[in-house]
Amino acid sequence: MARSTARKRALNTLYEADEKGQEILSLLAERIEHPGAQTPLPEYAIDIIRGVNEHLRTIDYALNEYSPSWKVRRMAVVDRNILRMATWEMLYNDEVPDKVAIDEAISLSKTLSDAESPSFIHGLLSAVDDHRDDIHEVIEEAAPVSVDSQDNEDSQNVDDSQDVEGQTGDESAGESSEDAQPTDVEAMDIDIADLQIGASEDLDEALSDEAHIASDSELKSEQDRVPEEGRSDMSDSAEHNENDDAFGNEETAESKHSQG
Repeated sequence: MARSTARKRALNTLYEADEKGQEILSLLAERIEHPGAQTPLPEYAIDIIRGVNEHLRTIDYALNEYSPSWKVRRMAVVDRNILRMATWEMLYNDEVPDKVAIDEAISLSKTLSDAESPSFIHGLLSAVDDHRDDIHEVIEEAAPVSVDSQDNEDSQNVDDSQDVEGQTGDESAGESSEDAQPTDVEAMDIDIADLQIGASEDLDEALSDEAHIASDSELKSEQDRVPEEGRSDMSDSAEHNENDDAFGNEETAESKHSQG
C-alpha cells in the first residue's frame, strides 16, 4: 500500500484522538483490534502514530518555536496533526526525504483543510527544515540517559534515600528523647506548681501557728483575770476586817467611858 494512503489513515487516527481528548495509543489499540469496515491499518500508519506519540513534546516544541503566527494549541486540529506527522518524518525518519515529507503534508492540507492552510504549513515546515540542527541539539539534550547511567543514578538515589531515612531515624530518636525530658516551658510550669504547693503549705502552717498563739494568749489572759478577781476578794475581806476592828475599838472605848 502506498505511503500516501498510510499517511491519510494515520491522520484520521491522530485527528480522532485529538478531537476526543483520548490517548493516542489507546485509540490506536482500538483501531488495530477493531478496524471496522476499513482495511487493517497499514504498518507505516502505525509507525507514524507511535512516532508522533513518542516524540510529541519535541515535535510541538519545534512547531511552536518556528511558527510565524499560531501556536500549536490554537491551530486547526487537522492542520496541527498534518504538521506533527510531517515533522516526525523530517526529524526521526531518515528513509523519507524532507522535501517529500513537506510535499505530502501540503497535499493533505489541500484536500482536508481550508485555502490558507497549504501556504501556512509549507512556510512552517520549511522553517523547521532550516533549523533542524538546532532542533536536533534540543533533542540530544532531552535524550534519555544510558542504561548504565540510569543504574548508577538509581543506586545513588537508593543511597541518598537510606541516608535520609537514617537521618529521619536519628531525628525521631532525638524527638523521643526530648519527649522524655520536660521542655523549658513544662519545667517552668512544674516549678510554679511546686512553689504554689509550697506556699500553700507555708500558709497553712502559719495559720496553724497563729491559731496556737491566739489560743495561748486567751488562756494566759484568762489566767491573769483569776488572780485579779482573787485579789479583789481579798481586798474586800481585809477592808471588812478593818471596819470590824474599828467598830470593836469604838465599842470598847464607850464601855470604858461608861464605867468611869
